[in-house]
Amino acid sequence: MERNNLYPVFLKVKNLNVLIVGGGNVAEEKLHFLTKSSPDAKVLLVAPMFREGTIALANKFCATMVTDVYHEKYLEGRHIVIATTEKPEVNVQVWKDCRAQAKLVNVADNPPYCDFYMGGIVTKGNVKVAISTNGKSPTTAKRLRQFFEEVIPENVDDLVQNLNEYRKTIKGDFEEKVETLNEFTKGLIAKKEK
Repeated sequence: MERNNLYPVFLKVKNLNVLIVGGGNVAEEKLHFLTKSSPDAKVLLVAPMFREGTIALANKFCATMVTDVYHEKYLEGRHIVIATTEKPEVNVQVWKDCRAQAKLVNVADNPPYCDFYMGGIVTKGNVKVAISTNGKSPTTAKRLRQFFEEVIPENVDDLVQNLNEYRKTIKGDFEEKVETLNEFTKGLIAKKEK
């Protein structure tokens, strides 16, 4: 049976430099989802032209736009790269250049050329759930995201904040604190008796 071997991480994108190569629909979509989750992301977009929607979104989130064709020089200082052009040869070149410089790269809609996928994300205050289908079905990730947006209560962040305050009052070493919090939070998943 095939399984998802991806390792999920939550990046502090405000501490990283992101490059998006392309200025069309896919670039706009990637920028939208990136800034929706991390509005303080530092993003550079490089493309010969930009759609009006991409320009508006880039301006809203202070992303930098450079009107130019892709060149390897734009990788300098970048940690994460997303290639979204309509030209497969350009996207593959971005991937090759990133491999040579040990940069994390995602070539949109081309899993063999991806070090990471941009999955579905649900955010409720401090709670964030990321969904991956291992690059197999973005539509399924979207539907799961919609499902979790509905079932996770809006006030879940109140629970997180309250548990954080409670955690500060617990005495003992790390193991004792974990045990106390585990006992305290058992009711969150306990099945209700009928």
